[in-house]
Amino acid sequence: MRWLYRDWRPTRLARVLNRISEWLAAAGLPPRSMVALEVTGRSTGRIRTTVLVMPQYGGNCYLVSMLGNNSSWVRNARANPDAVIRHGRRRSVRLVEVPASQRTPVLKEYVRIAQSGRRHFPVAPGAPLSEFDTIADRYPVFRIDPC
Repeated sequence: MRWLYRDWRPTRLARVLNRISEWLAAAGLPPRSMVALEVTGRSTGRIRTTVLVMPQYGGNCYLVSMLGNNSSWVRNARANPDAVIRHGRRRSVRLVEVPASQRTPVLKEYVRIAQSGRRHFPVAPGAPLSEFDTIADRYPVFRIDPC
């Protein structure tokens, strides 16, 4: 993980790999859970693109921040919840932050499907929900609603 992230920020190598992943996700290539998220920058107003894993739970799709509350896309989504999800096609969406008390099952599903993201979580994929409940306030979760 040190090669890709230092002080919870992506290194130059991670930024290059993220650009490649963004292109693959936007083109709609597998895996289906990988998407490119476009949000408006909170200070610049420019479109910022991030590749994310989109877990599904209870009939809804979600986005999870593996880097926690200080992730740039999280701060941008909180400032402007209107966004675009790209996976083969563009879809305008609204991101609704899920309260910490309701994040637990989504976090468990995220850790199960996000192979690279699970390294950032101090909980094993097979851990009981009670362990995920203890970290839920540190990892923001956004429900994806259609516009």
